[in-house]
Amino acid sequence: MTTDFLIHLLLALLPVCCFLAALVYLDSYKLVPIRWVLSVIVLGCGAAALSYPVSIVWLDLVGIDFMAYTRYVAPAFEEALKALVIVVLLRHNRIGFLVDAAILGFAVGAGFAILENLYFLRIVPETQLGTWIVRGFGTAIMHGGATAIFAITTHTIVGQNRTIGKLAYLPGYFVAVIVHSVFNHFFFAPIINTLAVLLTLPLLLVIVFDRSEKAVSDWLGTGFDADTELLELINSGEFSSSKVGMYLNSLKEKFEGPIVADLLCYLRLHTELSIRAKGLLMLRESGFENKTGEETKAKLEELRYLEGSIGTTGRLAIKPFMAMSQKDLWKFYMLSG
Repeated sequence: MTTDFLIHLLLALLPVCCFLAALVYLDSYKLVPIRWVLSVIVLGCGAAALSYPVSIVWLDLVGIDFMAYTRYVAPAFEEALKALVIVVLLRHNRIGFLVDAAILGFAVGAGFAILENLYFLRIVPETQLGTWIVRGFGTAIMHGGATAIFAITTHTIVGQNRTIGKLAYLPGYFVAVIVHSVFNHFFFAPIINTLAVLLTLPLLLVIVFDRSEKAVSDWLGTGFDADTELLELINSGEFSSSKVGMYLNSLKEKFEGPIVADLLCYLRLHTELSIRAKGLLMLRESGFENKTGEETKAKLEELRYLEGSIGTTGRLAIKPFMAMSQKDLWKFYMLSG
């Protein structure tokens, strides 16, 4: 391995990897486990691998001009492949906060850029140093940034309106495609495009991280107090006279007695696990590492059993007291990890 090739390799891979590592480090609550980040990078590499057969079809069989392809076709198709990973994560409630969206979105783009740059290193190893500076600090960071923008935008829209459906994906996707396409147009010199990416993306992510830190703090504060109050009410002898207790009592006309009992157990377990999840985040923010214990795992298993027992109708009946937002759904995956 020659010195020039080693320098090109470092320029191609190191900037985007360091940027991603910085994002993970800045996550003070450690919301995203490292294994998730690594897994998503691999999925990003997979998205890049899938893009090459399509590129060959467009360039060789369709006969589209290479410049037109890189400016219009590639951004739309590549951003769709990367966005698909984020859509799957969102639909499985793996993203709870904006900082999750930023890190996992950038990780997808980083994986895509890593494989893409390795491919170019193999086919054009003698490319000039300036090209690899642009590819490493510009193109690679752009890939990560575009997907992070899609993830942040989509997460925000879904969080504000969970019933919006697939339309929630369109605004972030269009923005990501436009960012990608504008970068590939090279309206200015490549080094200017690279500097623009390096100046704007960190500023955007700093704003996202600041908002997310405040959102996590607010969620921990108000949510912890509300959960604690509800759990104390359940464990006391006065639960039946509370609004929640009276509501559950009214369900006796619609459900059999055992189902109503399961609903109460489900509510209690849900509240206990919610407090546990928030406690873990508080410990992480203070620098302590506290893994999920066997007791918590057993409660998660019991919660899954109760979900099957009460059924969809039961979950809908108790929904007014569950506040099942993205954050609340996400915390159970954090506990099970």
